[in-house]
Amino acid sequence: MPEEKNTLYEKYLSLLGLRKCEASYGFLCKIVKAHLKKIPFENISKLLFKKRGLTVIPSLSEHLNGIEKYKFGGTCYAINYHLNQLLKQLGFDVRLCGADMKDPDVHIISVVTIGENEFIVDCGYAAPFFDPLPRDLKGFHYINFGNENYIIKPKDKTGRTIVEQYYNSRLQHGYTAKPQARKIEDFKKVIEDSYADDATFMNAIRITRFTESGSLILKNLCLTEIVNNKISALKINRKDLPVVIEQKFGMPPALVVEATSHLKELKDIYD
Repeated sequence: MPEEKNTLYEKYLSLLGLRKCEASYGFLCKIVKAHLKKIPFENISKLLFKKRGLTVIPSLSEHLNGIEKYKFGGTCYAINYHLNQLLKQLGFDVRLCGADMKDPDVHIISVVTIGENEFIVDCGYAAPFFDPLPRDLKGFHYINFGNENYIIKPKDKTGRTIVEQYYNSRLQHGYTAKPQARKIEDFKKVIEDSYADDATFMNAIRITRFTESGSLILKNLCLTEIVNNKISALKINRKDLPVVIEQKFGMPPALVVEATSHLKELKDIYD
C-alpha cells in the first residue's frame, strides 16, 4: 500500500508538471502556482459523484483520474485535502486547518511552516492565490485580480487569519482560518452536508481555471474571461452549457449532462 501511495503522489506531481525537490519556500511557490493553472476549481465532478452515490471526498486515485482523464479538479475539500497530503508527502511542515464562513469549518486550508514563518496554502477557493499567503503580517496583504480584490489581514489575538474577497469594491465573501491542526475526520459531517440537496454546490455550476495571463470563470450561465486585465463576459443558453464547458474547460459533454441534467434553478452561490 505505501508503494502504491508513493506512485500516486508521483503521478500527482507529474500532473502538475513538477519533479520532487527539497521542501523549500521556492518549491512551495512552484506547487501552488502549478496547482492553480493545472487543476480547476469546479463542482461538475461533485455533482457527478453525488449522482453516483458518493458523499465523501473522492480517493486520491479517483481525484487524480478525474484530473487526468476529464479535466476535473474539485471544490475545497477534495482539492485542499489532497494537496495537504501531497505537501506532507514531500516533506513540508504542514497542518490541515479549518476555516469558518457563515458556518464553522465549511472550508479547509493548509498552514505550512517554513523557518520562522507560516503561510496559508489555499488552491480550493477559486481565488488567484498564486503564492502562499503570509500569516506573519504587520499590515494588510492585498491581491488585485480583474474586478476582484482580496485582503489578508494580520493574525488576531487568537492567531486566526481573516481573508476577505471584494467584487467591484464590495465585500462579497471571505473566511476566518483557524491555526489549530485538524484531521480530515473532523470534517466528516460538514463534507456529508455539502452533498445535501439544498447545499450550495448542489444547486449551481461553478468552474474557475487560471492561466498565465488571466482566468476563465463560469458562474451558472455567465462565462467571464480575463486576459491581461481585460474582462469579457458572455451569457450562455442552458442547452449550450455542455458544449461550452467542453470547448473552454475540456470536460466531456456527456459527463456534464449526467452531472447537471437534474438541476432546475441555478442559484447564486453567494446568496
